[in-house]
Amino acid sequence: MKGQSLRFALGLSAGLLCASTGQSMAASAPMPPNVEQFVFGTLPDGRTVHGYRITNDQQLRLEVIEYGGIITSLETPDRDGQMADIVLGFNSLEGYLSPAYQKLNPYFGALIGRYGNRIAGGRFTLDGQTYQLATNDGPNHLHGGDEGFNKKLWQATPFSSSEGSGVVMRHTSADGEEGYPGELAVEVKYTLTHDDTLAIDYSARTTKATPVNLTQHSYFNLDGEGSDSILDHVMMIAASAYTPVNETLIPTGEIAPIAGTPFDFTRPTPIGERIEADNEQLTRGKGYDHNFVLARQPRVAPERAARVVSPDSGRVLEVSTTEPGLQFYSGNFLDGSVSGKSGRAYGHRSGLALETQHFPDSPNQSGFPSTILQPGETLESHTVYRFTTED
Repeated sequence: MKGQSLRFALGLSAGLLCASTGQSMAASAPMPPNVEQFVFGTLPDGRTVHGYRITNDQQLRLEVIEYGGIITSLETPDRDGQMADIVLGFNSLEGYLSPAYQKLNPYFGALIGRYGNRIAGGRFTLDGQTYQLATNDGPNHLHGGDEGFNKKLWQATPFSSSEGSGVVMRHTSADGEEGYPGELAVEVKYTLTHDDTLAIDYSARTTKATPVNLTQHSYFNLDGEGSDSILDHVMMIAASAYTPVNETLIPTGEIAPIAGTPFDFTRPTPIGERIEADNEQLTRGKGYDHNFVLARQPRVAPERAARVVSPDSGRVLEVSTTEPGLQFYSGNFLDGSVSGKSGRAYGHRSGLALETQHFPDSPNQSGFPSTILQPGETLESHTVYRFTTED
């Protein structure tokens, strides 16, 4: 398959292609070391949503829930060893189901699919057939549609290994779900490692050719969630080009150099330094909401994509990935209408997302790396978030 890794995922279970029951297989099983299961809430149809609290020897703590595969909490130390939760989200399921959150729809911490980012007009043609998807972002399709993977109850299996502890999330998307062809079996493995990384391993198989672009949509604030802004965070992105967008944020097809533009993060630069520059692309995105070109094709092993530092806390986030693109979103549409775990409203640019991905609208862009997964192939993608500090 052009543009996707065809290596078979190590450790794929025999049940990967089995239909998801929407309930945790581990609900009554003994928990492995460093993993604690708890009830996070109940969906309106009565299904229980379990959460998993995972810690490592340095006391980093990750919490993930079955609903949407959402990372609800991630606690890391600052330069003085003080722990804080650095991802936006809620303490209860009600927060993710509330009318205010559904209206804003920021996808806090969720797994995204089948197709992360936008598809123009919600339409693509594959093998001579045109498919129409939901148009849930103006005229375009965004993040899998009206009922994307962020709203599914995933099947969860906790584990421990020599690398660390975590949870495997599985979901089977039916043929025709949200308009996509083929039954798609997806497995996402979250591992909190002994050396302070969060490794996310994605794999998928399909019964029919279909576009697939999986990603994770956590919002980070390295001063702690509920802090005012990420504009003073200093960021580097390992990209010399990006994909400009039209008025509805669909790529024009151009791969444009970033040199001399506000998109040049090849050297560490405060996010807020040029975000209000007189630039047509920044105006269209209302800030940064663009795909950065890390490579022209997927990589075999994860390579550095970005590094973010908070001068105040000293926390450092490094992102490595096998994906060819990175969507940097500066939280432009956060508007204070929802309040998170700290009780503070999530205001304008109070969190940033770094979504490792293939490029937006790739099914309609022949010059972009292909996102078409064929039957008999296995999509495999790996992203690593490393957490450190600096003085």
